[in-house]
Amino acid sequence: MAERAALEELVRLQGERVRGLKQQKASAEQIEEEVAKLLKLKAQLGPDEGKQKFVLKTPKGTRDYSPRQMAVREKVFDVIISCFKRHGAEVIDTPVFELKDFDIAGQFDPMIPDAECLKIMCEILSSLQIGDFLVKVNDRRILDGMFAICGVPDSKFRTICSSVDKLDKVSWEEVKNEMVGEKGLAPEVADRIGDYVQQHGGVSLVEQLLQDPELSQNKQALEGLGDLKLLFEYLILLGIADKISFDLSLARGLDYYTGVIYEAVLLQSPAQAGEEPLGVGSVAAGGRYDGLVGMFDPKGRKVPCVGLSIGVERIFSIVEQRLEALEEKVRTTETQVLVASAQKKLLEERLKLVSELWDAGIKAELLYKKNPKLLNQLQYCEEAGIPLVAIIGEQELKDGVIKLRSVASREEVDIRREDLVEEIKRRTSEPLCTC
Repeated sequence: MAERAALEELVRLQGERVRGLKQQKASAEQIEEEVAKLLKLKAQLGPDEGKQKFVLKTPKGTRDYSPRQMAVREKVFDVIISCFKRHGAEVIDTPVFELKDFDIAGQFDPMIPDAECLKIMCEILSSLQIGDFLVKVNDRRILDGMFAICGVPDSKFRTICSSVDKLDKVSWEEVKNEMVGEKGLAPEVADRIGDYVQQHGGVSLVEQLLQDPELSQNKQALEGLGDLKLLFEYLILLGIADKISFDLSLARGLDYYTGVIYEAVLLQSPAQAGEEPLGVGSVAAGGRYDGLVGMFDPKGRKVPCVGLSIGVERIFSIVEQRLEALEEKVRTTETQVLVASAQKKLLEERLKLVSELWDAGIKAELLYKKNPKLLNQLQYCEEAGIPLVAIIGEQELKDGVIKLRSVASREEVDIRREDLVEEIKRRTSEPLCTC
């Protein structure tokens, strides 16, 4: 049994070595060599008939997150949540909802919520510092009006929309070939659509289309263009018009959007010199869907709504890649101070002090060893990014003080024990870097 236990330990250690090499992206030859060693050890171990085997797997479509990854995710969520709260957002949980009676006639400018949604989107993406971005806007009514005047049959509106929406990934010729060759659209109709959907710009393009002799005669298109002109006026006031582009090829989610639609894309991902930018597609999107909520109302009332979604997983991947490329250290805890001892046999004193700090609301830790070396405790602080160390020694106990050490400067000062909490709070009052 002892021999088998020793062999099992060798298998475990070799498995950890293989996993470590994969995480470090070692060469394929080195990984293969170590995997061969692992398989050889497993073969020596043989089956253990009397042992129940449990295989732990993450469910399909999910993944595990390391402490470092969770720290990055929390930072992303903190930025998003704080931005929404800055704009007066309330937190809700909606397993069930009910529609309340209200009357907004004559009191509601529909473009203000759209403008604020776009402002929130820009604030979040700017705060996350994931690279230059552009927000594309369009309007469902403009698309429908454009298809109508170009001669698209009503039955083909949605399928032609799906082709147009591919223009950010493929050329116009490829889109046209799909419309004509696969979806049976007349070539001259496709050409007319191409004249419109390849245009993009700002409020000047809106004004130009308002003068278009055909588009301006379509009621739906005229309403959409009028709202977009007003929207751009608000965007100028909010200081984000330079981040917004009116793009006639944007055609997302048209099964439920009823007015303005928008989508944020990265112009480039932050990368080291010589690296290929990371292509992640859109990172945020939204729009107006005035008819969606009413579908769940027994009385069928029209409820004006705008919505905004953030591509958290895509953003997380970008932030994680940037940190890895820059080799930035990420704090995985928010510990403000480590309680350490300078000599042996001071575990009880460390426990007393850390308890005092916890009770005072200080984020504190101590190493679990009974008699850890002071050097090891200080090294742990440097590795974990803990800014302060509260050191207890025999002399400090006699004098009624605690030696408070700054990990960054290595400066040490004696603080009276009764003043320690206030001193730690004073020193950590600035926001901690969570990278």
